[in-house]
Amino acid sequence: MKVVLVGYMASGKSSVGRLLANELDVEFIDLDTYIEKEQQKSIDTIFSEKGEIFFRKLENEMLQKVLKEHESILLSTGGGTPCYGNNIETILNNSDHSIYLQLSVSALVERISNEKDQRPLVKDLQDDELPEFIGKHLFERRQYYEQAKHIVGNEKKTVEEVVSEIKELLL
Repeated sequence: MKVVLVGYMASGKSSVGRLLANELDVEFIDLDTYIEKEQQKSIDTIFSEKGEIFFRKLENEMLQKVLKEHESILLSTGGGTPCYGNNIETILNNSDHSIYLQLSVSALVERISNEKDQRPLVKDLQDDELPEFIGKHLFERRQYYEQAKHIVGNEKKTVEEVVSEIKELLL
C-alpha cells in the first residue's frame, strides 16, 4: 500500500506519518529528509545556494523516484510538493491513498511561529506577518491539497487521534 500525506508546512505530516507507518507496518519516508540525505545538505542550504526553482525540480525527481522504487510506503511530502510541476498528478497516479492534513490558518500560525528558523519560506518574516503570509499561501495551495483522495481535519486533535481516523479510512 502506498499512502502519501500532503498539507501545509507544520500540518503534522511527519508526526502523523511516522506513527501511521509504524501502525501499518510500512516504511516511512519524509521527502524533505530524503532529499537532504541524497544531497547531503539541508533544505535551507539548498534553497539559499541553488534557489527554489532548483529545489522544486529536485523535489519532483525525488518524489518520482521514491514512489517508483517502493511497493509499500507512507510518504510525507513537503508543504509545497503537490503544488509544483506535475507533482499532484504523480501523487494521485502513483499512490493508493493521498491524504490532505487540513488545519486552519490560526492553527498553522501557532505551530509555525514556534519553528520559524527551520522553515525557509518564513524564517525571515516577523511574527505579525505570518497570518497574512500563511493565509495567502494556503489559499493558493488549497486547490492542490484538496485533490487528495481524503481530507482529514487536524484541528485540536492528538497525533494518535489523527492516525486512528486515517486508519479507519484506509482499512
